[in-house]
Amino acid sequence: MFFFKQKEIPLNEFFPKGFIDIHSHVLPGIDDGASNIDDSIALLEKMASFGIKNFITTPHVLGDVYPNTTVTIKQKLKEVQEELIKRNITDISISAAAEYMLDEQFSNRLEQDDLLPLKDKYILVEMSYFSPPINLFDILFQMQLKGYKPVLAHPERYNTYHTNYRMYQKLKNAGCLFQLNLLSLTEHYGKGVQKTAEKLLKDNLYDFVGTDAHHSNHLALLQKTGTKKNLKAIQHLLKNNKKFL
Repeated sequence: MFFFKQKEIPLNEFFPKGFIDIHSHVLPGIDDGASNIDDSIALLEKMASFGIKNFITTPHVLGDVYPNTTVTIKQKLKEVQEELIKRNITDISISAAAEYMLDEQFSNRLEQDDLLPLKDKYILVEMSYFSPPINLFDILFQMQLKGYKPVLAHPERYNTYHTNYRMYQKLKNAGCLFQLNLLSLTEHYGKGVQKTAEKLLKDNLYDFVGTDAHHSNHLALLQKTGTKKNLKAIQHLLKNNKKFL
């Protein structure tokens, strides 16, 4: 029996021109991503070498763990933008939104319209991998009443739905958009996540993609996603991301 290695594609040929990464953690010292400004710039430059030069970075907003606010996020964004100018790095464009945990504090922010959208009113959200909020569908409904469009980060990583797959369609029917983590195409998060990602792709339930890059190890693993098979499977999603430019 013969095993053939998947044909690899350099990432600077994998990502289409104008691709924008809508999920990353590259602001310095604000969550579990980049630890300082040098780390931020190093991550951005490495991704730029992959052909990713446009970013809407999305620090966690998560209770008392990462109590980021619109003000603190914008301050850190300004710090990175100024450092890029200082280093004469002119081919990287970065703005900021957030990755909001769907919890009680999020509901308070929603009530006050204190949210940072990816663009227009697209809001990146996440939830516990093992215990979704009891009022999940009410939160999604309240978001849409205010005109927001929920984009659920990495739905394939919610283990609780791996054995209850029909919930994915229920979320879609409730108006939730799905963002695939590129590393879910590998075994990085486990075979269960990879298998679920492949099924969601097959069922055409994804809308967008993101790197969810936190550190250099993620970027090393990202190179494994550059295959002809993956490009064929997600090419339409890579193009969909351009709507956020």
